[in-house]
Amino acid sequence: MKNTLRFAVGLAALAAFAALPVYAQHGHGGGASGMGSGHSSSSASSHGNSTEGKGGNNNSSSSISEKLTDNTKLANKLQGLLPSGTNLSLAAQGFKNLGQFVAAVHVSHNLGIPFDQLKATMMGPPKESLGKAIDQLKPTANSKAETKKATDEAKEDMNDSGKS
Repeated sequence: MKNTLRFAVGLAALAAFAALPVYAQHGHGGGASGMGSGHSSSSASSHGNSTEGKGGNNNSSSSISEKLTDNTKLANKLQGLLPSGTNLSLAAQGFKNLGQFVAAVHVSHNLGIPFDQLKATMMGPPKESLGKAIDQLKPTANSKAETKKATDEAKEDMNDSGKS
């Protein structure tokens, strides 16, 4: 009887230890909060800015700058849409990803909003989505349509340049 009890307790302990790595991978029931899941929400998504995932999951402006350095076709296209003498690497600083930056450049060009004003509104404080920045800087524009147009143009530019 004692040996059977020891065997059962030992088996239960072994099963518990074997399940620990699986339990650790599931986030301990974090639910919908997204903690530790690698997903985040952004106000840009509320205006249809779906370029967030383009160019990887890099959040540093240096990685955007590196991508532009590596992708001269895209860099030249963007340089042509910005005012003469604009430093592309400095212009890209602060943006979440390459897609957001490219879309902002298109909005600036399409609506005649100075890029530095658009960027300042988006970077905050408070940080604003591309759509809300359009609403503030060009109230007569249809921000939802303009955001979609710029997002589509950004996707096309990144696809046409051969590197996205």
